[in-house]
Amino acid sequence: MTTKKTAPLWLPAADALELMQVRPQTLYASVSRGRIRAKPDAADPRRSLYHRDDVQRIAARARGRRSVETVASEAIQWGEPVLASAVSTVADGRLLYRGQDACVLAEQATLEDVAGLLWESPPPRFAASSAPTLPGTQAAPLQAGLLALASRAATDLPSRGRSRSVLQAEAADAIGALADAMLGTAPAAREMPLHMRLATAWRRPRAADDLRRALVLLADHELNASTFAARVTASTGASVAACLLTGLSTLTGPLHGGASAAVQALMRHASDIGAEAAVREWLAHDRPLAAFGHPLYPGGDARCGALLANIELPPAFEELRGIGERLLGEAANIDFALAALAAVHKLPPGAPLTLFALSRTVGWTAHVLEQQTAGQLIRPRARYTGPMPGTAEAISESRFPARARRPSSSRG
Repeated sequence: MTTKKTAPLWLPAADALELMQVRPQTLYASVSRGRIRAKPDAADPRRSLYHRDDVQRIAARARGRRSVETVASEAIQWGEPVLASAVSTVADGRLLYRGQDACVLAEQATLEDVAGLLWESPPPRFAASSAPTLPGTQAAPLQAGLLALASRAATDLPSRGRSRSVLQAEAADAIGALADAMLGTAPAAREMPLHMRLATAWRRPRAADDLRRALVLLADHELNASTFAARVTASTGASVAACLLTGLSTLTGPLHGGASAAVQALMRHASDIGAEAAVREWLAHDRPLAAFGHPLYPGGDARCGALLANIELPPAFEELRGIGERLLGEAANIDFALAALAAVHKLPPGAPLTLFALSRTVGWTAHVLEQQTAGQLIRPRARYTGPMPGTAEAISESRFPARARRPSSSRG
């Protein structure tokens, strides 16, 4: 009996090309488009290694050995885009907003400027209400934000059939209300751009420009989980507030917008036992390091570099970045940068998620508007893996008599 040898996780170019049966230019193009992850070869930094699973997936696709169902299911897991969109993309290691480099925009633009670009409208104002609730008199920011959007979602009109300009105005109003709930800024901040409202609410005026930069970099990121969720909601014709609520609910997950909290926890652990010991302990317990790597940026998350460009990293963060990149072979990402930003400016607990949430509403709105233009319901099919008739049905029949079951009128 022979044992099948498993290929190593990272392959040299020769092995990748042999599996794919393509020219080197095709391999490099797949890397630049984010379809194949790559990293420098530790033994020879002039060469690259390529992720085995990505190479095998593309090789199998080229040979036509997979069913339509398999291709479709893999498309949801860092595969090809599942929806056509002109809002944003990651190409050649750069994040582009309607063709403009987000890192370049972050040097000068405000979130309001980016909203105008993504919404294809004049820059909106996310104004505070005339008498917002002051800090300390409301629920925690995330809870308050969810409640504010839920309240609007229960009463706002459906988005389907209404003009683009009306939906844009409604979205700006909803984002302003969300900021009211999460920040509770004083009336003096009513006309301020959002990054100034943040700096005012957190009493960190010196952080204003770094907050502006972060908001721009986080405004959209293609079809991530929260954006896809918001688009699915939009495809049903639900209100703008309902779409934003769906996006915000999805963003709260620890694998998405909540990842910066994991980085902050890792930093606290590192301060107790040392950075290398903390990283090794997390890896030994199979805990993913949210601070490093991103499937769409084989050469490193461009947003991280752009956000940290004007920030002097504290020694503890500098040490963690060096150790993490050495042990994992992956560069620090935007979640690391957000945690560092919060530490440098001593922002309140939960500030990274608040930044993420307020900024990403702009992208969600752009996708909601685009989905309304498409006018189609997003309704994927499932690839069923459960039992078939004769097994589960026979058991059900014995437990639940036919007279107890009623036909369903739901179309699903």
